[in-house]
Amino acid sequence: MGDPAGVGPEIGLKALGQSDKELGCQLFLLGDWSLLKGVAERCDLKMPECVLSKSAWQKTCPSHGHVLVDLEALNGQTVQPGCIQAHCGLASFRYVEEGIHAAMSGAVDAVVTGPIHKAAWNRAGISFPGHTEAFTEKMGASDTCMMLYSEEMVCTFVTLHMALEKVSCSISRERVMRVLDLTHEAMVRLRGKSPRMLVCGLNPHAGEEGLFGDQEQTVIRPAVEQAKGRGMIVEGPMAPDACFLFKHRSRIDCVVCMYHDQGHIPFKMLAFETGVNITLGLPRVRTSVDHGTAFDIAWSGRADPSSLLAAIRCAVKLSRKGQE
Repeated sequence: MGDPAGVGPEIGLKALGQSDKELGCQLFLLGDWSLLKGVAERCDLKMPECVLSKSAWQKTCPSHGHVLVDLEALNGQTVQPGCIQAHCGLASFRYVEEGIHAAMSGAVDAVVTGPIHKAAWNRAGISFPGHTEAFTEKMGASDTCMMLYSEEMVCTFVTLHMALEKVSCSISRERVMRVLDLTHEAMVRLRGKSPRMLVCGLNPHAGEEGLFGDQEQTVIRPAVEQAKGRGMIVEGPMAPDACFLFKHRSRIDCVVCMYHDQGHIPFKMLAFETGVNITLGLPRVRTSVDHGTAFDIAWSGRADPSSLLAAIRCAVKLSRKGQE
């Protein structure tokens, strides 16, 4: 359910309000019953009829209808909505760990994560900078990347949660090629055809032939040419300030970005309410909302579950494709 102090509990309950037939799957909401009950009362939402303890869920559970799994990760501690709290960061990490365990053991087909607060994780002593890195290590994946997915736009990222000063030295030909491979595979699964991919440059004007940096010439373009040689439909590197113009977006399926904000800013301008965050390269499906904890409206009843519902539907689609 994400950070207890944010909108995760509310949108989680709203997702449980959708029937399993509407969503195409059975949901197991991993969280804390006492906290969710309080949020439900504040937001005038229904609590699920089926509530299981962690031990009961691991042994047996109903085969249909949504289920709340009470992990009691808060240990009875009080939560102040809209505030960064170490015990909330720790609890949200426990939900993630249980979801990963359930996926790796085959108890569930996919994990869909609610929003966490990275500063709360840090205060709790959790070293991972975000979900993507935690899933990568704990699922034993060697090389993953983030995809932001919507019908309006799709972006993937060569680097992610790092300071800008570290980005240029973290981009290699091998890494760009790996992200192109992961992007191609995921788009085939999601849309049933080979995608048309556009790769952003790193530097202003895509380096202007080395005037503003040479990563486009020495790293990015060679990877693009290698991908073309393997039959992928890809072009670039293109000047980053041009990649997201409608005339380019309308003719391509995905933009491969070099760093976090290069893709997140345009994506959230165009698809904030319906965007889905997907971790590519994991042995199990993981999707997520593409928004944060929204502390300013936590527990107010105003949180929009659209991104979470889109993430659930995307997880269903990816899981079914993986089982075909």
